[in-house]
Amino acid sequence: MLRNSSQGIPVCITVTLTDGFVLARSVFNHSMNYRSVVALGKAILVDAPEEKLEALRAFTEKILTGRWNDARQPNEKELKATSILRLPLTEVSAKIRVGPPEDDAPDYALPVWAGVIPLHLTPGVPIRDEMCDPSIPTPGYAAEYKR
Repeated sequence: MLRNSSQGIPVCITVTLTDGFVLARSVFNHSMNYRSVVALGKAILVDAPEEKLEALRAFTEKILTGRWNDARQPNEKELKATSILRLPLTEVSAKIRVGPPEDDAPDYALPVWAGVIPLHLTPGVPIRDEMCDPSIPTPGYAAEYKR
């Protein structure tokens, strides 16, 4: 599908992060706190090997700064098997919901707990691969990873 579309592929990319469950006194008014983005456009296949390699490097470094130089780089076979798409941002929409529950006025008198259960994405302690030489120290970008 990707290799036969030199003119671009119409795409819609949606990402939502749930930040909390909002529990109202009425089930009808339950909600969630979130951050959401929708991007529409024509994705273009990146064919040039050096451009694909740079995109993979940039992505890796965005996630874990310093990892690209520690790990083996993709070989020619891996680059050929990987598709990279470029999406010019021509139409983007972002939406956010924050805050406490919003109940109907009469429901505030109900003896029902209401509030927010916050949700967080937090990194855990790195777990060494069983096949990894124990004398190799855990790199700082893994041991001290934070977002």
